[in-house]
Amino acid sequence: MRLLVIEDEAPMRTALVETLKAEGYRVLSAADGVSGLELACTEAFDLVLLDVMMPGLDGFAVCRELRNRGRTLPVLMLTAKGQVDDRVEGLDSGADDYLVKPFSLKELLARVRALLRRREREDAVGREFSIGAGQVDFSKRSLVRGGTRHELSEKEAGMLRLLATHAGEVVSREKFLDVVWGYHAYPSTRTVDNFIATLRAKLEEDPGNPRHLITVRGAGYRLDL
Repeated sequence: MRLLVIEDEAPMRTALVETLKAEGYRVLSAADGVSGLELACTEAFDLVLLDVMMPGLDGFAVCRELRNRGRTLPVLMLTAKGQVDDRVEGLDSGADDYLVKPFSLKELLARVRALLRRREREDAVGREFSIGAGQVDFSKRSLVRGGTRHELSEKEAGMLRLLATHAGEVVSREKFLDVVWGYHAYPSTRTVDNFIATLRAKLEEDPGNPRHLITVRGAGYRLDL
């Protein structure tokens, strides 16, 4: 696995690179947002560790530009800013997870492993798959059923992808929040229920009696293909 560390503080950058290399990862690094963005867009990486507080081009701007250029690799943001609004901004800019400094290297490695496992599962699903009479295209973020094309929001597509990677298994509301939203404190589990209702309206022939997005009482939701 090839990882990219974008961090302007030399001691932190060195510590991250050495720790990741010791775990067997191949690691490149950049000392600022501009060079890091260019590196991420010109070479193939499996994950980016991205500091937020950098002069010039900060981590939020780097992440947004990565997504604007169609780079879908996982991004783990690293920052000393820990307020909810800061986490929201980071995730809204396209980050997959958020780690607040100071953090333990053990937790960092666990987050890296989790994001890489998630990426492998997503790759296994592919760009398109069928759910009953519906056809989902993740590259276009769309769902076609009965000749009607429905647009999918980023969160809706993320929820469907998570369900597809665990087809036939129960996915808890907390799992949706952890994987699709990336953190636990916000929003509430009720948000997951609202998104499921929206997805059912697009996917199910009879949303009131779903055949594919099944509620498992007290546990979560299951996708039956």
